[in-house]
Amino acid sequence: MTDMAMNMLALGKQILASQPFSLLLGARITELAAGRAVLEIPIDEPLKQQHGFVHGGVISYVADNALGFAGVSVLGESIVTSEFKINYVRPAIGDRLVARATVVHCGRRQAVCRCDVFVATEEGERLCATSQGTITLQGGGASA
Repeated sequence: MTDMAMNMLALGKQILASQPFSLLLGARITELAAGRAVLEIPIDEPLKQQHGFVHGGVISYVADNALGFAGVSVLGESIVTSEFKINYVRPAIGDRLVARATVVHCGRRQAVCRCDVFVATEEGERLCATSQGTITLQGGGASA
């Protein structure tokens, strides 16, 4: 891993550590590089809904946050999600969620990103949701 990649991942970990909701869910950032990000959440009982699979709100959170981190990788850390869409394709039953986000297009003030969310088990990973969002620079456009 290059110094720049290690620095970007360290920045991602710092940002994630400053998000109380992310800490509550046990989220971890495992990759942050130019144009891509990977977040993971261990699946625990409190994250499930009445049918025994992960609540859609948790899946939406991990997709949205992964999209945001992909945006951070190209726009800087002063960003917000300005638009977001998700499609759930199967119930998430397994050991952990893995959200892989990439930048589809980046301009000066916004990035369009996509994210696939997988549920991981000992047997491998299965797609449980796919999403797309627009990540926009906050305020006057200065990135930190």
